[in-house]
Amino acid sequence: MHTHRLFALPLIFFCTLTLEAQKRPLNHRDYDSWRAIETPVLSRDGKFLAYSLMPEEGDGQLVVRNLTTGQEVREDCGAAPAPGENAGEEVPAEGPPAPRTIHIAFTHDGAFVVAGAYPSKADTDRARREHKHPDEMPREGMIIVNLANLTATHIADVASFQVPELGESFVAYLRAPKPGASGTNAGNQDEDQDQGRGRGGNSGAARSRNKYGSDLVLRDLRSSKERTFEDVVEYSISKDARTLLYAVGSRKEENNGIYWVEPGSDASPGTLLSGKGNYTKLTWDVEQRHAAFLSDRDDQASKPAKFSAYLWDRSGAPSEIISTSTPGFRAAYAILDRGPMSFSRDGSRLFVSCAPLEEIAALEGSTRAPSNETVHADLWSWKDDYIQPMQKVRAAQDRSRSYRAVYDLSTKTFHQISDPTMAGLTPSDDGRYAIGTDDRAYRRMVDYDGNYSDVYLVDLQTGARRLALKEFHSNGGRGGAGAVQISPDGRHALAYKDKQWWSIAVPGGTVANLTGRLGPAFWNEDHDTPDDPPAYGTAGWTNDSKWAVLYDRYDVWAVAADGSSARKLTGGRGSDLEFRVVRTDSDADEEARGIDPTKPLLLRAENLETRESGFYSASALNGSQVHKLISGPKNYRVLGKAQDADVLMVTATTFKDQPDIYVTDSSFRAMKKVTDANPQQAHLLWGTNELIHYRNADGVPLEATLYKPENFDPSKKYPMLIYIYERLTQNLNNFVRPAPGTSINISYYVSNGYLVLTPDIVYTVGYPGQSALKCVLPAIEAVAEKGYVDRSRIGIQGHSWGGYQTAYMLTQTHIFRAAEAGAPVADMISAYDGIRWGTGLPRQFQYEKTQSRIGGTLWQYPLRFIENSPIFMVDRITTPVLILENDGDTAVPWYQGLEFFLSLRRLGKEAYLWNYNGEPHGLQHRGPQKDYTVRMQEFFDHFLKGAPEPDWMQHGIPYIDREQEKEKINALYGESGAEDKKK
Repeated sequence: MHTHRLFALPLIFFCTLTLEAQKRPLNHRDYDSWRAIETPVLSRDGKFLAYSLMPEEGDGQLVVRNLTTGQEVREDCGAAPAPGENAGEEVPAEGPPAPRTIHIAFTHDGAFVVAGAYPSKADTDRARREHKHPDEMPREGMIIVNLANLTATHIADVASFQVPELGESFVAYLRAPKPGASGTNAGNQDEDQDQGRGRGGNSGAARSRNKYGSDLVLRDLRSSKERTFEDVVEYSISKDARTLLYAVGSRKEENNGIYWVEPGSDASPGTLLSGKGNYTKLTWDVEQRHAAFLSDRDDQASKPAKFSAYLWDRSGAPSEIISTSTPGFRAAYAILDRGPMSFSRDGSRLFVSCAPLEEIAALEGSTRAPSNETVHADLWSWKDDYIQPMQKVRAAQDRSRSYRAVYDLSTKTFHQISDPTMAGLTPSDDGRYAIGTDDRAYRRMVDYDGNYSDVYLVDLQTGARRLALKEFHSNGGRGGAGAVQISPDGRHALAYKDKQWWSIAVPGGTVANLTGRLGPAFWNEDHDTPDDPPAYGTAGWTNDSKWAVLYDRYDVWAVAADGSSARKLTGGRGSDLEFRVVRTDSDADEEARGIDPTKPLLLRAENLETRESGFYSASALNGSQVHKLISGPKNYRVLGKAQDADVLMVTATTFKDQPDIYVTDSSFRAMKKVTDANPQQAHLLWGTNELIHYRNADGVPLEATLYKPENFDPSKKYPMLIYIYERLTQNLNNFVRPAPGTSINISYYVSNGYLVLTPDIVYTVGYPGQSALKCVLPAIEAVAEKGYVDRSRIGIQGHSWGGYQTAYMLTQTHIFRAAEAGAPVADMISAYDGIRWGTGLPRQFQYEKTQSRIGGTLWQYPLRFIENSPIFMVDRITTPVLILENDGDTAVPWYQGLEFFLSLRRLGKEAYLWNYNGEPHGLQHRGPQKDYTVRMQEFFDHFLKGAPEPDWMQHGIPYIDREQEKEKINALYGESGAEDKKK
């Protein structure tokens, strides 16, 4: 590996005219090398910035910058693996899944930074070509940078690492499992990091128990001295770096156990517990006075073996505190090692996961031999809580479901708190009380409405429950406001219900309406689906639990926990400013529980009319004035703050300004740009954008964003593309990174001479298609009347909900010369009883309550379903249509696209359907993304710019020629071969 040191260079100014002449439009080859800044982190003293700089395709770099001198070091950190599809997502995302990122951590003393690294793309590609076994594929690694001289050390085969938050400069890292080793490796980085930080956060998802471990290495970063411990399956280094705990899973089972070692010492590891058995769930309390773990050492004879919980106070021997023989332990239950284990925030109580023994036994797997006579069939019963597809999706979760029990460290008493009659449990900081939830009575409602539950106040000393809220709508984005939030002192709970915020006294259950008498609405007034409107939101509780910090449309309010008083902290109403509290990383640290009412408050403000934004400050929560710090026609965001210094990371984007990082202090007087992720943009034609004000056909004032080429000439006529979804003008000052994908890339099209218009759409319940038409056509006219739009060259594109609206509008107007409809619902009648296979959820809720906005059932409003379905009016379409509908779509049933295409084909209409085999709702893999991006560009260029008709439009692609034909696309990207051919 090569270390590159870069120094701050003086700016060189070029003649603007000369630079303009040198600029060129974006092309498809520009995508792969376009880089994104990911996981930026400041050192605690604010002197160093570290981040990964990752191209869309290829190897990235770890960048570490001295913010005082401007010196940098850049180290290769490999190519990120392709992201996985989020199968649990209920509302389809417009873009591909978020990419994986590397973990970056500074040592407490600011002397080193440690980061993860991926294998190089070349190594991974070579291994795939050679058909390497999965455990022979190139491994991830780790990079250590010495900040004193900006030198780097690369370490290969690292599964995970931990850096102590407060102690000396050590790193503990777990080697990847050796090729051919059986069992899985326990070094899950995210889980281990939570354990090491004392959060006690262990994933509750089902996973295989790690049987055999690999080498754990403890490295002194100052001396580079290392110690290695064999066969480690789990590990956790304390925040103060004085204790490294690890669990051993060895082929020599007598060596298994929990061990500890003091970093910096050469002493042999100490044994906490050892012997044949499994050891897992290393968990610290927040203050790290205690550690807990599980082991089944003393119950190997049972099937399944039963785990016990042990407590260690960082001295002496651990004590067994919970087992199946503990008083209060429920009969026929046992501790489930796959479930979460955690301490209450104050460390006074330990929560463990328990489950019925028969369910734990089932997790260990059936020993019954398969038979050729095995029947594979599902019974769909009208009495089931969830339909069969949902049960299938939830099967792993349901098999490993557990119920929380609590052990009081002071009284040494144990209580099983949750069970199938109340599965959800959120304890208070001191573990004295909890919020419990029970959704059993409402599970069938998820088909057509949403998630509901009864909410209880639970006494954790006795297990007694008091009903607090009946039929609480806990959907978050689908009409609710998420979970009930208990205050830091555990005396009140905050809940949003029936368009109001409520406070519930704990444990008495007295309910107070916090917002009913304050005047403004605290529910989203722009909400236009049949569902209950969601809240504008909350910043949570103050750390003294006296105030709940709530939002109306414009302002921030502090409301007393019992509702006795309230004060408005900002003055946004009347000036169209939306104020919201900014929580920096240091503010949100686990020790900083809630908002400190005595400290200055940082606020972000956005003008909802112009979309300008900026930052304001309030000296404290107690009735202080608000002062503007910085504001302008940009999208300002805080990325984070140095924990021990007044240094913040900020981005300030526009359509043409990338999300590069600026550093500043809390006054925001000086904004210093410290990154330049894509200097090549200076040589590319980009564009500008502006807001267009118009009224829809019903007279409702609306806005649209118009994107223009950089060299726009108002005397010329331009082709124009319309991109639609719902409201989009909130994206006015967002940078659009050039990238292939499912929908048009606005930056690419504008750079290549298109106008692009993204209008806001508002809806009347029962008439979604007509609502879109009433908003989009007036928006087009508002721009066309300016004289620079070629009315004969207007196209439209939308995906998912946008694809549906596009398909509908084609049946109502002939204004469009060409249209692309991605994953469109063409027939609302058949779609109503379809399944979202990614979640297993019936689609009925979409039509009755949410995005599709019919407002009722098929038998209540049959004509609405017909009138809003393009399939019943497809004979009216005269516009050539490009359809994307993949057979792996788990959100919109792919037969919807087939219905639309086959009807167009039957009528002799010009239509093309691309199905990328196995791809989900939005194109996920790089190959299909690149391929379809070119197909869509060729389609629109032909109809809107007069480009020659591509061969695939003229002659189609015979099935037997499809792979050869698609290789032609690679030439446009400068590739010799297709790496990803999931088409």
